[in-house]
Amino acid sequence: MTKHLLPPVYTRSAADVAELTRTERSRDAVRVTRGAYLSRAVAPTAQYVVRAALEVLPQGSLASHRTAAVLLGAPVGFTRPLEFAVPPGSYRARRRGIKIYVRDLTPTDCTNLRGIPLTSGAQTWLDLATVMPADELVAVGDALTRTGHLEASALAERLRRASGTRGVLVARRLAPLLTPMAASRPESLVRYWLIDGGLPVPQVQVPVLDRRGRIVAHGDLGYPEWKVLVEYEGRHHAELGQFRRDVDRYSLMAADGWTVVRLGGTHLQRDLVIDRVGRTLRSRGARW
Repeated sequence: MTKHLLPPVYTRSAADVAELTRTERSRDAVRVTRGAYLSRAVAPTAQYVVRAALEVLPQGSLASHRTAAVLLGAPVGFTRPLEFAVPPGSYRARRRGIKIYVRDLTPTDCTNLRGIPLTSGAQTWLDLATVMPADELVAVGDALTRTGHLEASALAERLRRASGTRGVLVARRLAPLLTPMAASRPESLVRYWLIDGGLPVPQVQVPVLDRRGRIVAHGDLGYPEWKVLVEYEGRHHAELGQFRRDVDRYSLMAADGWTVVRLGGTHLQRDLVIDRVGRTLRSRGARW
């Protein structure tokens, strides 16, 4: 075996067999954790980094918590420590940059994504209920639901078995709020803040109809009863083409009597969102 045959992720033992010197190894790879390396020839994506770590972890290890959420496409930063779950009784050597949890999981609590073992969407979301604030947990749950990694029936079954588990009370309280209709993390945060702040529950992806009953636009969130829409505008709304489409869309909304509360990144503050939407609803005659 030669160093040219090493895969993108490899162990210290594999490097020794390939007869890589210490200097060659340092030039070729980045150390993920003790004994596990990722070749500089590939991008250090979450998938590659996790694969490298798994090379030196106990049999049956699988990505969990935030690390699993990243792999499942949730809006969570890929940061250290990497988080993994191992079966009870597994030997757990301390490794820098890695956090290990002991989990006695059933086959339905585990999944495999592109060859990487990790906790299922339901198990991942339940685990995160112990370490995430409620608004971010809803955003993660919405994303997992939207991408097909978290089905309502699977989540209900997992929460049914979770009596006595840390985080289950929070998870059970927030589970009914999850929806695949939310298009982004900011939309999920805003929706949760409005509900938690005592305002009426907003509808998601509100259709705006013209006088002929045709759908001419959709609002991120809204209250059809009072014709109030709440729109989050990310950076892409500054692009010329999107800006022109927005102008046309908002003109159509206004022409049909809708009031639009427009929010940007600087407005993602809980109290500000609740105040502005609440005042707008009251101006349209809403009472709750």
